[in-house]
Amino acid sequence: MLEILYRDEDLIAINKPHGLLVHRSSIAADTSEFALQLLRDQIGQAVYPAHRLDRKTGGVLLFSLNKEMDSLIQQAFANNQIKKEYLAVLRGHPEADAEIDYPLKKENGTLQEALTRFEIIEKAEIDLPFGKFPTSRYTLVKAMPQTGRMHQLRRHFAHIFHPIIGDRPHGCNKQNKLWKETFEHDTMLLHASKIEFNHPKTKELIEISANLQPEFQRALQILHISAI
Repeated sequence: MLEILYRDEDLIAINKPHGLLVHRSSIAADTSEFALQLLRDQIGQAVYPAHRLDRKTGGVLLFSLNKEMDSLIQQAFANNQIKKEYLAVLRGHPEADAEIDYPLKKENGTLQEALTRFEIIEKAEIDLPFGKFPTSRYTLVKAMPQTGRMHQLRRHFAHIFHPIIGDRPHGCNKQNKLWKETFEHDTMLLHASKIEFNHPKTKELIEISANLQPEFQRALQILHISAI
């Protein structure tokens, strides 16, 4: 059963597990389960995805319950009227809270403006040798994308040389291998923790938050970081 975080007459939100695709896709020949179909069957009515989360990302995923709301909420996302917050575990220690203003290419090569703000929550250093270093350093951050580009957070953190742990292909393959071999941990540590918006119909301020999935919680235990 999918965890339902919010529901009214027009909208429903779930806490999407890592590894679950939002809907059927030509790249998904290896799976038969999708969030859209699972939720539809669970509640017994049609649902329409309001936005996308990467297959490997967990957290808040919003759906519309009718076509009228589908149009309204997708317009709100397109107009950047939905505030989004994510939690991510990065390789290394960024110096300070920062803003990443770095254009990203679409598949057709067109450059798009892309802006991400992030805040450091907690830094960690554990006794895990890596390369020439006797320890490994990681940082839990809160990320707030100000634009909605494909793999924006993954690409932006790779750009500043602090990739998200478990990310492929944008991350650090050596770190990913280290985590898999040492901790049997293969989850990408990116979680959509919160969305906030004014309801398109009622104009009420809606805040929807999602608790961390178990594998993300286990990663924080490995890093001796208190659960958020």
